[in-house]
Amino acid sequence: MTDADSSALADATASFLADHDEAERALETVLEVDAEAETWTFDDVPLDSGTFGELVSRGIVEKAGGEYRVADAAVVRAVLSGEAVELDTGDDGSLDFRSAVDLGIWGDRRALAGLAGALLLVVAMRLTQFRSVFRGDHVVSPGNDPYYYRYWTNELLAESTSPTDISVLAELPAGAAARRPLTHALNWWFATLLGGDQWAADAVAAWLPVVASVALAVVVYALAVVVTRDVRVGIASVVLLAVTPVHAVYTQVGFLEHRLHQYFWLGATLLTLAWLAVDLTRRRETTAGRDAVRDHLSSPATWLAAVGLGVALGASAHLWGGSSLLFVPLAAYVGLRAVVDAREGLSPTLANLPVLVGIGIGTAISVWFHTNWGWHSGFVAYTPAMVLGGAIAVLALGDLWRQFELHVGGLLALEAAVVGAGLYALRRFRPADWAEARSRADDLLLREGITETSSLFTPEYAVIFGPLIQLGVGFYLGVAVLIWAVWHVSRQYEPAWLLLAVYTSTLMLLAAIQVRFAAQFAVPLSVLGGIGFVYALSTIDLARRPFPFRQGTDRPNAVAADGGRDEPSITLPDARKLGYVLGIGLLVCGFSLLYVPGLSGQVAHGDSEFEAALTIDEHAAETDREYPDSFVLSEWGDNRMYNYHVSGESESYAYAMANFDDFRFGDDPDSNYSQFEDRVGYVVVTERETELPAESTHAQLLEGLGTGGDGGEALAHYQLLYADDDRSAAAFAVVPGAMIEADAEPGETVTVSTSVSVGEKSFTYERDVTVGDDGRLEATVPYDGTYAVGDDDVDVSESDVLEGAVLEVGADGDGDSS
Repeated sequence: MTDADSSALADATASFLADHDEAERALETVLEVDAEAETWTFDDVPLDSGTFGELVSRGIVEKAGGEYRVADAAVVRAVLSGEAVELDTGDDGSLDFRSAVDLGIWGDRRALAGLAGALLLVVAMRLTQFRSVFRGDHVVSPGNDPYYYRYWTNELLAESTSPTDISVLAELPAGAAARRPLTHALNWWFATLLGGDQWAADAVAAWLPVVASVALAVVVYALAVVVTRDVRVGIASVVLLAVTPVHAVYTQVGFLEHRLHQYFWLGATLLTLAWLAVDLTRRRETTAGRDAVRDHLSSPATWLAAVGLGVALGASAHLWGGSSLLFVPLAAYVGLRAVVDAREGLSPTLANLPVLVGIGIGTAISVWFHTNWGWHSGFVAYTPAMVLGGAIAVLALGDLWRQFELHVGGLLALEAAVVGAGLYALRRFRPADWAEARSRADDLLLREGITETSSLFTPEYAVIFGPLIQLGVGFYLGVAVLIWAVWHVSRQYEPAWLLLAVYTSTLMLLAAIQVRFAAQFAVPLSVLGGIGFVYALSTIDLARRPFPFRQGTDRPNAVAADGGRDEPSITLPDARKLGYVLGIGLLVCGFSLLYVPGLSGQVAHGDSEFEAALTIDEHAAETDREYPDSFVLSEWGDNRMYNYHVSGESESYAYAMANFDDFRFGDDPDSNYSQFEDRVGYVVVTERETELPAESTHAQLLEGLGTGGDGGEALAHYQLLYADDDRSAAAFAVVPGAMIEADAEPGETVTVSTSVSVGEKSFTYERDVTVGDDGRLEATVPYDGTYAVGDDDVDVSESDVLEGAVLEVGADGDGDSS
């Protein structure tokens, strides 16, 4: 019998023991009969047909020449007695590849169906705003920042549409290479695979977040199964990730950002670190500590995982501006791992040698991109190198502590001193990098004025309810398991649980500072929440107790020493219990199922905003306005969307952020025209939650549409292009306006008016102009049409308005242009 067969038989035996009250007696019976004869018949065993049929269907008993025998009595006895099942791992200590990647779904239809269903839920939760994203031939990304990434995708596609032309990546423009180079490179590369045209760019913008979410969900499933040996926990973890509101918002259809890449590579980092930790832990279940470390280091799978870790870390360094932050939990894990290894009597350096190699590979990748292609800043690119140096130091200290059998409390204190010394050295010898680190930290952690910069535990939601809105009930389940995990690793050698505890705690702290980190927090939290959910079901006898919470002989055997699955697959309860399970699952997920559409809808652009953008785009095309003459000034949170759909120039919203509030809170929009200095071609105003004074520019444009009303003055430089019926959005072209001049009595008030039609709206543009002391009437108007000027009239064309023509009203009523 092969190792894989022995593993499968042990799984089946453990499953039979877990599912039947009299299973132990039945197994002892068939083992007794099997020991007395090479083969035997059903009549030789005092079992009912149902129980015997279960033994045959699970492969514990097999047919042999028309009779029966136990498939492998040694394996069944080992499982029954609670002993470890020994596998032949070969001279090099490595297991076959199939067992090394066994995640409980190969050949198991129930597990595969459960995972497929969970992945479908991931997709469904990210399509709640499908109709707001796909509008005819347009892909309207939610939020503001996705248009920054779409801008750079288009810019790079303009340089090359071949996926093999990496020269475009070696020569990224400074704006792309400065902070998120790999994100832009990956977005461009995926677009080139789809053809490199505008359709491909739109397809990447729309669907890459969803595809990346599914990929991350598979990684989370694998992480959960590797750590817990339970496919049920894996599926539950994917379900909780699927319905996590904050994660669903940031990875919903159309939300192209650095986050989708960041979350995936964070998951890949956790998976590779967990696999390395579990591989060593499980080898120690069947082999002495030193031999287990030797077998761990001699396995090819170990070094394959180390390479995967290196790729994940090297990629992570260049995905976003704050990538250095996610090396903090890695450094903390390595430091604490040195402590628990030394406490266990293992060599920290040898036990963590694959991790060191992985960090070294990540360092090489990160530094190579920086030095050869100019990607990212020096501080960020060399962060993995700083972690590597610190890791070598603390692991060497761990070996020293183990050698002299010192108390590990002193090692913790010395590690803290190493961290302090490293920070002092950075500040002392690399002041420029220190200043950059301070600047990035302030930008990422102390920035205010944006919704995502509030705390996850904001007092606005009574502290404890913020996580419910952002993360769902899974937060409370996960935190409960986190508390247990901290207690567990303080007493047992469980480096995989240490990994989850460190990453979850660190990311929760970041989310407590700013909620923007809550989605990263959700990645390890979903695994803890998954095991918490299964454990909760087990406490009311609706599921088997998860493996990490079992004691003694109640635990399934360690049939693999590689992080593979020991836990039996999914067993379906009766109809009544199944109804309870589904009901509890709906209760746990119910809040999130309500919050996901609502939170996702908050960042979606409404019909009126998009119609305003399309109308501006049409006007710009008809009047041959090109950027910057076509720049749209709006509230900064929508600014990139308007400018992307009008001109494609959506790299920055800095001008809008710096100027729009002063503009709309002012009371003389015509005076702003001279301040725009050919920088603004269009203005969009939208409804606000707080009402502004009637004399404010915002009210004049949105409520009065620039035509006066309620005693207000009609505006001279704002031509209405679009306004929806409920006045929630209005778009204007900023124009020089045509100057109408006429002779009149000094001091006389003359009415200048015309009828205007914009879409389906018709209104009268009317201004009362006081004639100057020199007897000259001067009125600038923003619309074409026939204007009544007192008793005379004058024709104004669109070109007159756009070119700032001067029109003289003659005695016969005709207007002459000059």
